[in-house]
Amino acid sequence: MKSLFKSSAILSLPALALASCAHAESGDSASAAADEPSWTVTEMGEFERPWAIEFVPGTDMLFITEKPGTIKVMDTRTGAVGKVNGAPEVAFGGQGGLGDIAFLASEAGNPLNGRTVYLSWAEAGEGETRGAAVGRGILACDDVNACAIDGLSVIWRQTPKVEGRGHYSHRITFSPDEQFMFVASGDRQKMEPAQDNSNTIGTIVRLNLDGSAAAGNPFADQGGVTAEIWSYGHRNILGMDWDAEGRLWDVEHGPAGGDELNLVARAANYGWPTRSYGEHYNGDPIADHSDDDGFTKPAIWWTPVIAPGDMIFYTGDMFEAWQGDALIAGMGSRALVRVEIDGDNATEAARYSFDGRIRSVEQGPDGSIWIAEDGEGGKVLRLTL
Repeated sequence: MKSLFKSSAILSLPALALASCAHAESGDSASAAADEPSWTVTEMGEFERPWAIEFVPGTDMLFITEKPGTIKVMDTRTGAVGKVNGAPEVAFGGQGGLGDIAFLASEAGNPLNGRTVYLSWAEAGEGETRGAAVGRGILACDDVNACAIDGLSVIWRQTPKVEGRGHYSHRITFSPDEQFMFVASGDRQKMEPAQDNSNTIGTIVRLNLDGSAAAGNPFADQGGVTAEIWSYGHRNILGMDWDAEGRLWDVEHGPAGGDELNLVARAANYGWPTRSYGEHYNGDPIADHSDDDGFTKPAIWWTPVIAPGDMIFYTGDMFEAWQGDALIAGMGSRALVRVEIDGDNATEAARYSFDGRIRSVEQGPDGSIWIAEDGEGGKVLRLTL
């Protein structure tokens, strides 16, 4: 066991308010700072390529997934950190490795030991193929020094497995009533399959908690993996969360330009790769969205990109003025991006700069904001007022 608390510093971080709005032409028009919060930034520890951070509901225990394949748990009251045994074997490399971790809020009254845990990861297939997978197991945790996942088994696989090491997405979220699990399934850098519903590449799938296709999905009558699909035409979704109205939103990478925040709707087609506000990396154009193109448009999009890594809707009291706002972890932008929501529209209110690429964002039990930096030696930071 080791303590990872380090000294705190009061930082005044510049905030840039952008004039972006729904279906704006670009998201790079900056204006004066909307607010400049002075918060305490506490370094909680360094980790090996942290990918997801998640509090176990009703506790102060923070789980951290490291992309090479290790799971850590931190008692945030003491700073003690331990390794969690029972992690799956992952196909580490490129964008692949261990991904998301998720818990059921309905189990908040249970002790830590015996709770259900969901994990996602990149899984090797035949030859050089790989794909995202989701597994479910049971926590066996007495404390940070004695923690494991028992009985982990795969309950869902991205179909088909393909070659390459990019765009797995594999974020996990549960519907507010916890009847369904939604999994982001990236386009695996293959593009066209995102418009072909005979596979689950470039989709968001809606599943029962055992990983089976949920009743009421828009293409359920077609059977097979098509019955899993909730929405499609997605590229690389790296964040999903629910607003106060119970609506699902996602944030996803565009190509060269055109990062998107989307309000996710049943049977909606978001256009990739037929439509995008970005262009291909080699400079080849992609048609922009138009009012009559038949595709669902993003609520807001960014060029230059923010390179999103994760998102939450803030619900706490510590940053009271931000209640209901989306907080987006920015990797390329090295920022926490705050977006205000008004109905179906979204406006970037501010962005707060950091030294490193921000991979993940989480809300603490006390309303503090936690972020994890991307890469080797990525720091987990706690932001408080």
